[in-house]
Amino acid sequence: MDSPVRQKSFRQMKMTKQMTGKRDDSPFHAAARTGDLELVLEMVSETGEAELKEQLSKQNQSGETALYVAAECGHVELVKEMIKYYDTGAAGIKARNGYDAFHIAAKQGHLEILIVLMEANPELAMTFDSSNTTALHTAASQGYVEVVNFLLERGSSNLVTIAKSNSKTALHSAARNGHLEIVKALLSKEPGITTRVDKKGQTALHMAVKGQNVELVAELMMSDASLINMVDSKGNTALHIAARKGRDQIVTKLLDHGGLDKIAINKSGETAFDTAEKTGHSEIASFLEEHGVRSAKSIKPSTTNTARELKQTVSDIKHEVHNQLQTTRLTRKRVQGIAKRLNKMHTEGLNNAINSTTVVAVLIATVAFAAIFQVPGQFADDPNNLALDNLLDKQMLLQNLSS
Repeated sequence: MDSPVRQKSFRQMKMTKQMTGKRDDSPFHAAARTGDLELVLEMVSETGEAELKEQLSKQNQSGETALYVAAECGHVELVKEMIKYYDTGAAGIKARNGYDAFHIAAKQGHLEILIVLMEANPELAMTFDSSNTTALHTAASQGYVEVVNFLLERGSSNLVTIAKSNSKTALHSAARNGHLEIVKALLSKEPGITTRVDKKGQTALHMAVKGQNVELVAELMMSDASLINMVDSKGNTALHIAARKGRDQIVTKLLDHGGLDKIAINKSGETAFDTAEKTGHSEIASFLEEHGVRSAKSIKPSTTNTARELKQTVSDIKHEVHNQLQTTRLTRKRVQGIAKRLNKMHTEGLNNAINSTTVVAVLIATVAFAAIFQVPGQFADDPNNLALDNLLDKQMLLQNLSS
């Protein structure tokens, strides 16, 4: 009768023959896949240190180590035993999918295995794949609340701020997939992450409105009021995207926000109303119209805005001139040069005026500049101030025209 050792060796060889196949698994891979702790202990005891290190670091055709396989399959006791023989480098060997043992455990939601691996090699928490995706990011995408909380507590303090190669953070992914509790956990750890944008210029709110979790959208709006009107690289607000996706409940929630810009126009020249109509969401378009969201075509430039812009221009240049007067003594030549600039602005403003409101705005600008350039001690009969005198004459003319 064969001895127990020979029987086990025979079982080991039989399993190796059955399990290697196309995967090119080693005996350790095979035992890890089935969770056979007894067989692993036997092979460890019969293998020399150098060979053991080589066997445990061996990768199959998918680039997986035996530790990776055990972690993916959720065999906690097996991982506890195997990690004893892995240094940080070997434990962090990545498979072809870019994941190592720690990362695949996070993807599968195996919290106990993550705890074991973290205790053995804390550095593993900072693992990332070829697209710079961290284990936290992966767990957040999958919706594993306990795993996310563990990583936030035990991982590096800046783990939550690390973005993928497309600039998406864990918050972006959690928001897109509707994982409210994870969004809350991430915001609790790092509130300032709410305004981070990806390569498309989109925030977590842009991501959230693509889904259907209204409560999550409300949570993000409450975390930072500025999110509601932030635009992506195409000029879309969250309302534009919600309208395009046909998310009626989310559109309603966004409209409830007091700070919403209802007539924001994107780079395609569309309001959210236009976007809803273009994408066939007629009911949402009607609802938006009822709540003050109009078509871009119906929004005409405000003459009041034109006057305000001219006044702002006057104010800006006036401020600039005053600053110059405080630092240097303006020569009469420089004053006359600025007066010529004013004269040109006045003429162009008059030529482009489309109504009396704009004319009055130009007049206001002229009077303001005349006041700026009236240097004490100079009078209208000064031959060097003819440029300003001419402007005042034109002001009288404008008053007569606009009255």
